[in-house]
Amino acid sequence: MDDMLKEFVVEAMDLAVNVEEHLLRLERDPDNKETLNAVFRSFHTIKGGAGFMNLGALVSACHLTENLFDALRTGAAPVTPLSIEAALQASGFVADQLAELNNGAAPESLGGMPGDLEAILKDAIEGKSEAPAKAAAPAAAPAPVAAAAPAPAAAPAAAPAATASADGLDWEGMYEAVMPPGSYTRSAAPAAAAPVAVEAPAPAAAEAAAPAVAAAIAKREGPAREESKPHAPPAKEESIRIDAVKLDALLEVAGESVQAANQAAVLLERLQQFKFEGQAASLMSALTETLERASRYSTELQRATLATRMQPVGRLFQKFPRLVRELAKDLGKEVELTIEGAETEVDRVVVDSLYDPLVHMLRNALDHGVEAPDVRLAAGKPAKAFISLKAWQEANSVMIVLQDDGKGMDPVGLRKKAAEKGLISPTANLSDEESYQLVFLPGFSTKEVASSVSGRGVGMDVVKTAVEKNRGAIHIDSALGKGTKFAIRLPIELSIVPTMLVSTSGALLALPMAVVQRVVELPETFMEVGGAPVLKDQGRPLPVRSLAGALGYELGSERVGIVVNSPQPYILAVEAVDGTADLVIKPMTALAVEGITGTARSAEGELVLVVGLSFLMDGCRGSVRMAA
Repeated sequence: MDDMLKEFVVEAMDLAVNVEEHLLRLERDPDNKETLNAVFRSFHTIKGGAGFMNLGALVSACHLTENLFDALRTGAAPVTPLSIEAALQASGFVADQLAELNNGAAPESLGGMPGDLEAILKDAIEGKSEAPAKAAAPAAAPAPVAAAAPAPAAAPAAAPAATASADGLDWEGMYEAVMPPGSYTRSAAPAAAAPVAVEAPAPAAAEAAAPAVAAAIAKREGPAREESKPHAPPAKEESIRIDAVKLDALLEVAGESVQAANQAAVLLERLQQFKFEGQAASLMSALTETLERASRYSTELQRATLATRMQPVGRLFQKFPRLVRELAKDLGKEVELTIEGAETEVDRVVVDSLYDPLVHMLRNALDHGVEAPDVRLAAGKPAKAFISLKAWQEANSVMIVLQDDGKGMDPVGLRKKAAEKGLISPTANLSDEESYQLVFLPGFSTKEVASSVSGRGVGMDVVKTAVEKNRGAIHIDSALGKGTKFAIRLPIELSIVPTMLVSTSGALLALPMAVVQRVVELPETFMEVGGAPVLKDQGRPLPVRSLAGALGYELGSERVGIVVNSPQPYILAVEAVDGTADLVIKPMTALAVEGITGTARSAEGELVLVVGLSFLMDGCRGSVRMAA
């Protein structure tokens, strides 16, 4: 893909995503002129770029949709369910073609505009409120690309305003495509008489298109317009696009520079224990000042680099309203999705990796969670179900919560189904919270027959795997008849993590500060409940668990406790707390160690093992299978 086409695809994909959001808003508020105009502008902009990229099908689809929204905003056609559906189909077609280009497809390999899409757009332009029956669908129309070369008999109808040149190209059509909306109208033949947009120039002629169009613009604008702005400066670009790989490399260098500065500070502190005189003392003073400045600048570089990777989760959330709308329609359910906290920022890698997990969770909520309208009415609930998607920052973490008001989970039924599938022992004694975690086991599903939506037992396993890969944790809370809540906790950014350094059994370990509540002193003996040690903390009894024991280390004298802030709080016993540090985390790729998510280097240069957030949130248990 050449640079010009790549730039067009990136910008057009952004516009296409916003179009879907506008269309769903328009469905709720049909009289919103601002939204109508926004959709019109988006399709017009995509059409202009597609014309110069020789993307005939995109031009045709955008042109018809542009005609539709011109009719809607002028009142020539009403906003009906059919017009919304037609625009959504057009938006989907545009998005599909852009996705193919983004995946490396050649422009000439793209298919033409489907005949049913052309038919539904024309019906909407004519003001129809319902789509025609399938049998009444028009015969297969010629491919859109062929529309650029009209038959001789049809030529007189379009000739007054758009006379093709000897090479068969409609230069005036291309000029119209790149001009601002409403700034130019063909001199003859009304807009409705042009059902399909003209084909963009062939690649060989595309290079000649730009000077020809520029000449046409200069001729129409005349000298008076040129004199009005003789020294107009070019538009100032407020942003540039940077390859994500380059940003990742920059962040790694910034992180390593901070680590090097921290190690230099430790060495300097050790040197200052010695007595320096004369010129040596002056050099030490200059060295101290220089290292302090280098440390300050490296920290600022790290913060600035991190800021470039942060993106609002709204970029991800805005894709879901249409998904929920269409899936609810297929399932025969009435569902409204509300979104809060779309402005919350999180690491770009986290945003990109959360799409599939959230799609699985939404599909499960629609298929398993919310009930059909008649079932809800019989249970005393409103016919329309509600699903909420919220995000907010909490300390050094980002919380993402997906909640529905459906039928909830039955822990007894979950345990029974897991035992039937051989995933747990029939005699396993699981709490309700542990029973909810069963849905994350590979192969687990409560559906007897798999459907196109769910039932194969792979979706929720994907969710947990993706969350833990990003050093996050997921918790489920549910109530029968009231609904289910999935709470995902993720680090705001992945490479630099605030941690508490602890030591146990001779190992230096780092715990994410996101789960550290406070540090307490442990007694020599504990009271026991059910044979397990328990300690009262601020009036509440909390279980005490050994970090060394959870990781399989040799047990030692653990006299320091860390109160862990998890769904089921507990006290984690360690030998010593060695302070806090912001560490550059390196993921473990060569081997997998239960409970350890990565490695880092301390300021002294020692190797530090980073304990996983999910491992700590689950009470130092890797999986509910351990409880079986």
